[in-house]
Amino acid sequence: MRNVTLLAILSILIATVGCSEPLVGRRTGKPALAHNVYFALNDASPAARTQLVDACYKYLKDHPGVTFFAAGEIVESHDREVNVRNWDVGLHVVFKSKKHHDLYQEAEDHHTFIEENQENWKAVRVFDTFIR
Repeated sequence: MRNVTLLAILSILIATVGCSEPLVGRRTGKPALAHNVYFALNDASPAARTQLVDACYKYLKDHPGVTFFAAGEIVESHDREVNVRNWDVGLHVVFKSKKHHDLYQEAEDHHTFIEENQENWKAVRVFDTFIR
């Protein structure tokens, strides 16, 4: 029994070392802006999807106020009834504020990204959310 108790205490200590604040559920009081974009492609081949993801990383990740950035392809194996399946590439950017999002919308790299890639876009859907 004593070994089990020591093991439990050790596990708790290992799990909490270096964790000065929670990773989820943290509220700062100032809303950030989550910018989620879903692209449906005319050419949805693996090569075309990879090309768009690469372009996202090339042009869109290094803007002032970006606190999180990711881009990737749809998860083909997730085909439950609730999964939306009419897109190919997703872009996810969290900005510190709406101001940073608005500056990003007017940035030269953002416009270059659109100009170089829009020819292959069948549809683009944008979901912006204030998050806290």
